[in-house]
Parts: sequence; structure tokens; C-alpha cells
Amino acid sequence: MTLPFPPRDTLAASTVTPIVAGPDRAAAARRAILPSRSRVQVSSGSIIRRRVAVRLAKLLLPVGALTLLAAIALWPEIDGAADRGRMAFRRATQATADAMRISGARFQGVDEQNRPYNLTATSAVQRDQTGMIDLAKPRADILLTNGAWMLLESQDGQYNRPDSLLDLQGNVTLWHDNGTTLKTEAAHIDVHAGEAESDVATAAQGPFGTLQSEGFKLRERGQVVFFTGRSHAVLEGRQ
Repeated sequence: MTLPFPPRDTLAASTVTPIVAGPDRAAAARRAILPSRSRVQVSSGSIIRRRVAVRLAKLLLPVGALTLLAAIALWPEIDGAADRGRMAFRRATQATADAMRISGARFQGVDEQNRPYNLTATSAVQRDQTGMIDLAKPRADILLTNGAWMLLESQDGQYNRPDSLLDLQGNVTLWHDNGTTLKTEAAHIDVHAGEAESDVATAAQGPFGTLQSEGFKLRERGQVVFFTGRSHAVLEGRQ
């Protein structure tokens, strides 16, 4: 199949661009070559705003730098003043100026026969300069005659340190080395002499049996126990 072609004269005429000479040629070239982006027109208002921003930056930057340097130089004084304020607040919350609280307190000493004893408490607060100390959950370990020992504990207590006197309150329990256990609500202990007594209801249990009384007295460094007041005993053991 043969396709018709246009005449040679017609094809040549359609592809020939007329040549323009002189000033018209330069104008045509300028119209043909367009700029890549249009020029931004800057208004007088934007120029003024930019100048104001530059002046403010020149003014504020030195002021900010001076403020930062002053804060660094004065920070130790500020921090010290804050610490002094916190210390003053803590002192104001104390009940008394001479009160001193100790956690995990431990007191050690020797009795009149040079036997050691230990007294511990979860916390201790000294009332004043007299030596009276309030104890929380006190526990006393006292060595008795012939190497025996006695252990006491309670919920609260007061310890007269100069005189080695201990007053216990609340679920007072006394364990003796011979297997005897005494329970009462209050007891007075002379730690230095190794003696204890109570004038409130007491329950005792040991190798002898069980006993209930209105009080007790422990004498001769734990070798003798007197049960005072109305007492009721159930004795056990060999005849």
C-alpha cells in the first residue's frame, strides 16, 4: 500500500522559519528567553519592619547574655538561701528544740555485777536533758545469774538512762531462760539490778503449768518470782 506524500515544495515551505533581521530580531529573542523566576517587589513597610527587628535583636541579645551571666554568678547565693529556708522550716516543726529522734536505737551497758545488757527500739526520742527517752517497740536482753537470760518487749516504753530504769506499756511479754513466759500490759524493770515487777493482771505459763494473778515481782536476778494479788494456778509436772 502506498501512502500519499505532500509535494516537496509544500514540505519545504512548512518547515522554513522566516529570518528576521535588525531590531525586530533582538526583540523576538528577548520574548523567546523568559526569566526563570519573576522579581520580588519589596515594599517600604517590609523594609521598615526588617530594620526594627534587626535593631531589637542587637538590643536584646546583649541584655540576655548579661542576665545569664548574672544568674550564674548569683546562683550559689540563691541556692544557699533556699537551703537555709528549708532548715528553718524543719526546726519549726519540731515539738521541742532539744528533742532528738533516733531510728534503730541501741543502748548497751553493764549491771551491778558487771553483766552486759542490751536495749533496742525501732525509734527513740529524748525528751530533755534529764535523760528520759521515749521508745517505740523496745526490746531488752538482760543476762541473769549462772548465765541465764531474760528477754522483754512491748509496744511502747520509757527509759531512764541515768538510773537504768525501764517502764514498758502495751502487750508486755517477758521470756525467761527456764521456759517461763509472763504477759501483762505494764511492767517496771530495774535493768541495773535485773529485777522486774507489775501491778496489773498477769498471765504466766511455764514448766510448772499456767497461772493468772493481779501482778508479779521478779527478784534475786530472776531466780524468784512472786505472783501478787488474787491468783489462780493450774500446776503440772512430776510428783
